[in-house]
Amino acid sequence: MATPAPAVANADGCSAGAGGVINVDGRSGYCAATRTFRSLRPPVPLPPADVPLSFPAFAFSLLPSPLPAYPALIDTATGEAVSFPAFLSQVRALAGALRSRVRLGRGNVAFVLAPARLDVPVLYFALLSIGAVVSPANPALTAAEVAVLVALSGASVAFAVCSTAANLPAGLATVLLDSDRFRSFLHNDDYKEESALDTVVVRQSETAAIQYSSGTTGRVKAAALPHRSFIAMVAGSHALFEKPTQGRERLLLGAPMFHSMGFYFTLKGVAMGQTTVVMTDAVARRGVKGMMEAAERWAVAEMTASPPVVVGMAKARCNLEALQRVICGGAPLSRAAAESFRRRFPKVDLCMGYGSTEAGGISLMIDREECSRLGSAGRVSENAEVKIVDHVNGQPLSVGQKGELLVRGPAIMTGYVGDDGANSTAFDSDGWLKTGDLCYIDQDGFLFVVDRLKELIKYKGYQVPPAELELVLQSLPEIVDAAVMPYPHEEAGQIPIALVVRQSGSKVTEAQVMDYVAERVAPYKKIRKVLFVDAIPKSPAGKILRKQLANYVQFGCVSKL
Repeated sequence: MATPAPAVANADGCSAGAGGVINVDGRSGYCAATRTFRSLRPPVPLPPADVPLSFPAFAFSLLPSPLPAYPALIDTATGEAVSFPAFLSQVRALAGALRSRVRLGRGNVAFVLAPARLDVPVLYFALLSIGAVVSPANPALTAAEVAVLVALSGASVAFAVCSTAANLPAGLATVLLDSDRFRSFLHNDDYKEESALDTVVVRQSETAAIQYSSGTTGRVKAAALPHRSFIAMVAGSHALFEKPTQGRERLLLGAPMFHSMGFYFTLKGVAMGQTTVVMTDAVARRGVKGMMEAAERWAVAEMTASPPVVVGMAKARCNLEALQRVICGGAPLSRAAAESFRRRFPKVDLCMGYGSTEAGGISLMIDREECSRLGSAGRVSENAEVKIVDHVNGQPLSVGQKGELLVRGPAIMTGYVGDDGANSTAFDSDGWLKTGDLCYIDQDGFLFVVDRLKELIKYKGYQVPPAELELVLQSLPEIVDAAVMPYPHEEAGQIPIALVVRQSGSKVTEAQVMDYVAERVAPYKKIRKVLFVDAIPKSPAGKILRKQLANYVQFGCVSKL
């Protein structure tokens, strides 16, 4: 007779019960008593929730003493490096300057509109250490888009560079990172005495970051993430991946620092004692080729990559002998693309992960065996629990059954800032966060993301809200109605295409429509193809019937990026 799988204990009491009856399947993580899935990872102890602790204080507590002498940060383009002692020194000096010169403190929101730079991680840690809230945004956004985000976050100050400052709202106090004033903040020893980092009381429940997401609709929202969210995620990474040589490994940060994934890896790299190789603009503009050259030059052991980068890597000529892991997330990766990557880099673990701005990391592959499960997004992250529910009636589902994924755990957001309506929709009555994604978990505990119930388009890992683009299209006088839909694309994952109803007699062209939108949105949101139609399918209530939009598009008709 086969030996039963061991029980997996959890906070809901799902463990071996009276008489040795096992309620949790040690293979899938499914708890029959609560009809939820628990992580198969070992539980990771966290600091007591009521103990005051900022994320930087927690991160620095994980580093050895004395601090490592090797670099914490390296600029891929110039080779400029910041050692761990220098990083801590700059954080202390900047924190003091922010308090005494910029007059920032607990609860103040700092809007960050800057490309990846060596001083951005220093800024993040300094702001977080004094209890200020970091709110990073894409520096490619237009002035109108930035104004919306600034208003949502309630920012009282902005940090930018000369090239992005013009897009900030008039009257918003601004500090330029590429100014002599800011550089003096980093290196003036007088400010270190004023930082008093050890005396600033920051609760784990306080907001650390406000990140932007469209959630399950096209309207942008400001998600508030507490310090405990990042403490929990880094504690998990430290428990799973910490080893004697880990600190000397180099991580190539391919994800933008303003993106939820890039933001987290920026914080994690310091806490893990890794050297983070920063993809500054000069290299990032060269795309996959520039990224591969940087990975080869700096002999990185780990890198983050979006699915389009993974596709490009499989085709690139490069020598990446030091590379051990690629962390891929932001959008689905096809099985064919994963297989091509494995053939090109047989010794590299392609670690697929799944998460969101609102929930942090939900699942991840962590070793060679897990990485062999092509098509999955790994196993549920430590300290998290998930539930699969029927997206029509909300009833919990079991192993292998497809439904909407709900998640609960220490990493999820506290809510959307100033949006009670969105929060009531995002969470159920028991505090579960709804992801809007159609998923299932197989008998071995691997999570598979089947489809998105939400309407977002994922272009190279970026979120593109159809409703936002539809409003822009409808503002063109020659357009009566419009709908935006995703179209599959090998390199980008998905591209936004528009179905447009023209005014009677209008001769507006596809190029004119695309140019009109491109002038009003960030580059990654641009419309890539326009199809002129007679009508947009809608329900009696006026809602676009998005499932019917695909009927207008013939397979293979779109190839242009």
